[in-house]
Amino acid sequence: MGFFNTSDLKPGQIFSEPVYSDGKNLLVPAMFPLRQKDIDLLLSWGIDTVQTDGYIVEDEAAFEAEAEEILEPEPEPEPEPEEENIIESKKGSINFSISDVQQNSSSYRAYKNIIEKLNSVFTNLKSGNDVEMRAIDNICVQLLQDLRDYPDSFVGFILGGEVMGHELAKSSVNTAILSALIAQELHLPNHKINNVIAGALLHDVGMLRLSKGITEKKGGLSDAEHEQIKSHPLHTSKIITKELFGPHEVNLIALQHHERWDGQGYPDHLVGSAIDIGARIVSAADAFEAMVSKKSYRNPIVGYQAIKNMLADNSRRFDPAVIMAFTKIMGIYPIGSIVRLNNGSVARVVSVHINAPLRPVVLMLMDENGKSVSFRNAQTIDLLEVKTLFIKEAIDPSDFDVADE
Repeated sequence: MGFFNTSDLKPGQIFSEPVYSDGKNLLVPAMFPLRQKDIDLLLSWGIDTVQTDGYIVEDEAAFEAEAEEILEPEPEPEPEPEEENIIESKKGSINFSISDVQQNSSSYRAYKNIIEKLNSVFTNLKSGNDVEMRAIDNICVQLLQDLRDYPDSFVGFILGGEVMGHELAKSSVNTAILSALIAQELHLPNHKINNVIAGALLHDVGMLRLSKGITEKKGGLSDAEHEQIKSHPLHTSKIITKELFGPHEVNLIALQHHERWDGQGYPDHLVGSAIDIGARIVSAADAFEAMVSKKSYRNPIVGYQAIKNMLADNSRRFDPAVIMAFTKIMGIYPIGSIVRLNNGSVARVVSVHINAPLRPVVLMLMDENGKSVSFRNAQTIDLLEVKTLFIKEAIDPSDFDVADE
């Protein structure tokens, strides 16, 4: 790992790899511009050097200029519009719906089936019916198999938010998908990965014991209501141990998923590695899922901003090793993100390059003239190969205007 003097750093500098202030605490992620605020913080801490495996790129324009070979994409024949793949709103903006274009795909059916199975378990628990831990184990097995078959699709569905209803089950399945990917990236043994998935599926089941007046409340919570929300890990633990008779390892994951790396979490204020590794994984997955999902009290944020928020944690809430694994598998622009390219066209991220987080593979949704592209005839472009195009910004799919045709 190379060293750079803090005194030599300048605002706007971009490094090809993450920069760390002490070998562990992340200062800026790869390909993010350094801010004066970051430099001032280092100076105030008396940190003379920073470490990185990368080099200074300076800025995105310089990065583009480094490419020696310019690849021109082959012109595609103009597709006939297929209105069934696009949902147009009254305000003249459009939403690209994953379910509209993939609802008949095996990956979408598999994803929806898992949510429905978990929702059935939750319904029985809420009604007081007997439920065996075997039901959760079966869902774990199915989820892991489907995730091996459709990893990119499943991550895309999380950002798409396409399944309506079953909110608790959907959130739990999404958290389990992300948790499984992180656990695999950390090379946990298979039995531990299974426990992580089970813990993620059940991490919020204690919410079933709280009133809808609290869990679905719009606006802020009172102090008393907030304390009731904070009690849900204890309710979850009781359900796992006394109703499902689940294993101790799964119980620990669900009980501790709101503990924080800095010790400011709950219910036991555990610090650092005292928190079960499965709980640390679920904590990060749960936080990301919550940010990109629509809630009764706020709209979702785009995946790009959610990733930036996770990277800015600086070892307060999350285990740094978990965050590094998470960003490695998700990229800066997570699969499913809607992005605008430098030529004005709009695309969906369908695959990421671990070593080139700013240059994913994208599926074109709208051309540079503002014309919608049908899903069946859409062009897939690898931005690592097509150097003339790059991502200008991440956008909310429900928030951009379409040029009149």
